[in-house]
Amino acid sequence: MKLLKAISFFSVLLVISCSKKDNGEIQPTKGSITESVYASGVVKSENQYTVYATVSGLLQKIEVTVGQTVSTGQPLFQIESDKAALSTENARLAYQLSNENSRYIQDKIAEMESKVQAAKDKLALDQSVYNRNKNIKQYNIISEVEYERVELAYKNSKSNYEAALKQLSQLKLQLQNEQSKSNINLKINEKSQSDFTVKSAINGELFDVLVKEGTLVNPQTPLAIIGEKNAYLLELDVDENDMVRVKLGQKLIVTMDSYKGKSFEATVDKIYPIMDVRSRTFKIEAHFINLPEKLYPNLTAEANIIVRTKKEALTIPRNYLIDNQYVLVNGDEKRKVKIGLSDYQHVEILDGLTAEETIYRPK
Repeated sequence: MKLLKAISFFSVLLVISCSKKDNGEIQPTKGSITESVYASGVVKSENQYTVYATVSGLLQKIEVTVGQTVSTGQPLFQIESDKAALSTENARLAYQLSNENSRYIQDKIAEMESKVQAAKDKLALDQSVYNRNKNIKQYNIISEVEYERVELAYKNSKSNYEAALKQLSQLKLQLQNEQSKSNINLKINEKSQSDFTVKSAINGELFDVLVKEGTLVNPQTPLAIIGEKNAYLLELDVDENDMVRVKLGQKLIVTMDSYKGKSFEATVDKIYPIMDVRSRTFKIEAHFINLPEKLYPNLTAEANIIVRTKKEALTIPRNYLIDNQYVLVNGDEKRKVKIGLSDYQHVEILDGLTAEETIYRPK
């Protein structure tokens, strides 16, 4: 395979082959020329991902084997979790104690509700007495002292009722908070403990296990590679200079070292709209139109993304072009030409040369 370097080249399908003489004399050739963009990368499984833990600890047990089919939520690895288990048990005991306390608070609430009702009844009675005395006070039927006593009794009843309501509300809030707090704490600890069991995120195949039992792992340690079974795509890199010509839906011609002498068709399905600043490339994804008989993740691949095809193009070999703009005619006369599409073998002549003229190979 070539080093990862995206380049553009143009594959020429010749209708009439160039006629060469021993002294390097040839005539331009007319044929169909295809412009394409070079890309290289790897084969990947659909939804392929690397498995990581969310906690640190000693890898206690590997629950699966390489090549095994896995399902969503299936345990893959067990990380030592004695401390987490103790924390969870402690939280469970606290939750149970909270439930016991809740029953006590509920009894207090029931008792308080009775007090509230009694205070409410007394308030209604004292308010009724107060209203009657207020109405007859203007007729001087009752003394000022008696009226003030009735008024004070009403105000005290009102204050007692409001205080009882407030106390009842506080008890209910206390019950709610204690239950919620202990319940949430238990759930947090149960979740923390469950994090020590690493599970599969998808239905698929386990392609590789990257660790051994007894290894100390952390959230940065890759544990395994999982992807969909018998479903593959191409993840390719395109040079920034060529990216502007790549579009969704374009066809690719793909070659792989695993299938020497064969090529496969694919289609551009996804373009990542950000450049990798280190490699100066863009990532694209493509899916095979005609899937190879057998594929594996991370097989290397090269592809030519077909940009456009031109028929009846006038072409000459690239080694007959001088300084990218001249050809030799009449033996050693340099003539300026205008070029179009080209690859590492041929170049299209747009102007300055006809199919009947003879050109010479530079010495």
